[in-house]
Amino acid sequence: MTAPRTATPGTTTADPATTTTAASPARAAVARAEAGQATPVSAGNDYTLGVADKVRVIIFDEPSLSGEFFVNANGRLSLPLIGDVDAAGVNTTSLAATIQEKLADGYLRQPRVSIDVLTFRPYYILGEVNKPGEYPYSSGLTVLNAVATAEGFTYRASKKSVVIKHAGESTEEKVDLSPDLRVRPGDTIRIRERLF
Repeated sequence: MTAPRTATPGTTTADPATTTTAASPARAAVARAEAGQATPVSAGNDYTLGVADKVRVIIFDEPSLSGEFFVNANGRLSLPLIGDVDAAGVNTTSLAATIQEKLADGYLRQPRVSIDVLTFRPYYILGEVNKPGEYPYSSGLTVLNAVATAEGFTYRASKKSVVIKHAGESTEEKVDLSPDLRVRPGDTIRIRERLF
């Protein structure tokens, strides 16, 4: 199985003409880390948002309209001036463009909008681990990292394969367990009992 692509640090800006990715995202990420700030995730990778994701919406030259927002249980962001905007199932580039369009419709002249993903929706790990439950997602997380966070396999656990259900999907998928098998935000991972 090919590991899914994961987002990398950076920022995407929607403006009336183009969408561009900020130069030197690595340098920006280092600066944020040194300042003790959360590392945003590039909207340029078209990360699809879901309930419980937290984003930073920046309206350039409008600090009173900018801020940090959660995708609520209805799948929306509640923003100043324009109210609720559908966000769940929408990628960050499209969301920035939608917010910009709504602001331009009678509120601001030529608004520019930037969106950073600050925290992802959690993942869930069940079955033969010592501490099953809900855990916060971090970029680059592997299934083995997730198992370690859940305090390891039980003695009954199968270590050859796992069952994963991705957020928004109704079926589970059995996948061979490998060191580079990635977790996506919102995944449910089930560690099965081995057959003796």
